[in-house]
Amino acid sequence: MNSRISVPVALAVVAAVVALGLPVPASASFLPPEMMDSAAKYIAWFVIIVVPIGVIVLFWMVHVLPEKIAHKRHHPQRDAIQVLCLLSLVFGGLLWPLAWLWAFTKPVMHRAAYGTDKHDDYYAEMAGKHEAGALTDEERLHLLEDLAAIESKGPLPASLRRMQQRLIGEAGKREAA
Repeated sequence: MNSRISVPVALAVVAAVVALGLPVPASASFLPPEMMDSAAKYIAWFVIIVVPIGVIVLFWMVHVLPEKIAHKRHHPQRDAIQVLCLLSLVFGGLLWPLAWLWAFTKPVMHRAAYGTDKHDDYYAEMAGKHEAGALTDEERLHLLEDLAAIESKGPLPASLRRMQQRLIGEAGKREAA
């Protein structure tokens, strides 16, 4: 095996070593001083204006999460969770973990007291699905069972009573056909 280095490669290595050994003027930045001042000014304005707005928006979005979770899960105490989220904003986030936990709990005692573990808006949403024809027979039967459980605990509100009558009326029409 030939261990000799070619002459052009050797010259390139020597030139690189010499170039690295030459002194270079020192500079603290890659930008000229005038441009450095204007860049610092714009960065300062960004930090003073945009960053606090971003932090406030992020803080607000995090504090609204329990409310959105409760809304998605049709939590019957959604309005109280919303109030707790707003109070948490006032108290610097101290109440937020309680709202988070409350949004994920299953309201067993609410079901025992009122016959349902869903918010009233759930039934309005299901009525809209029913009117649009997007409600399956299984969902309709489940909804009728929920309404019967609520009725066993006390009188149904007028809106739920009308919905129950429409669901029962449609069931009668289907059985007759």
